[in-house]
Amino acid sequence: MHNQPRRPLMTISLYGVTYFQRQNPYMVAWLSASYPGFGHYLLNQYARATLLTLFEVTTNTLIHINEAIIYSFCGQFEMAKAVIKTHWLLGYVIIYFFAIWDSYRSALVQNKMCQLAELENEPLRCTIIHPFEIQYLEQRNPWIAALYSFFFPCLGQLYNHQWLLAFYGMTWWWIYLSLSHAHTFLLYLLHHNVQESISILNPHWLLFMPSVWGGSIYHAFYTALEHNRLFRLEQRQHLVDRYQNSEVRIFPAK
Repeated sequence: MHNQPRRPLMTISLYGVTYFQRQNPYMVAWLSASYPGFGHYLLNQYARATLLTLFEVTTNTLIHINEAIIYSFCGQFEMAKAVIKTHWLLGYVIIYFFAIWDSYRSALVQNKMCQLAELENEPLRCTIIHPFEIQYLEQRNPWIAALYSFFFPCLGQLYNHQWLLAFYGMTWWWIYLSLSHAHTFLLYLLHHNVQESISILNPHWLLFMPSVWGGSIYHAFYTALEHNRLFRLEQRQHLVDRYQNSEVRIFPAK
């Protein structure tokens, strides 16, 4: 019976490549602070990350946190107090800070797990062919991934073959665009209708967009970098396994 590796560095499946990687825990925590769940996406913890993003959208909408933020920035503190729903607020704050702490703690643990997995050096699988999808490791340009997500968030994730995450993120981006009226705002602004452009904006949905846009770019860039590292590691393992006992020598033995 074949013994399964205790700590595999990565696995490849229908949904993409899942792996251990070294992360800056402070950056992971910052992403979770900007939008709960984003830090967990960086750690490849997709299920809890998705639930946390759904939690953020739902509870933020129920409590009207974004509206309170807008009023606070404008100095209208009484309006901010009036609009916020305090009976939901305590639960939101607890889960929000838990998401930050949990992503920070998970990053520290995964850094250790990554080091142990690299020391065990178990063979990596580079290709999977499924009736619905073909997944493989390849060299990708991280700047191209970031550029795709710059023009439309989560296109970079699609470039990195993370198709399920990509379509989930793109669906929400369309929702944000539609409910915030951001495209209509830009059209009015280009026609110098400043007052109309401001009046048509929905600030609640607009405030979600900078975090999603920036998080998507960062995630796409560093995922491409990590895929390149795994590609080189798998290639090195293959070459060592196949040619380390070969009698062929490129350079003459001294």
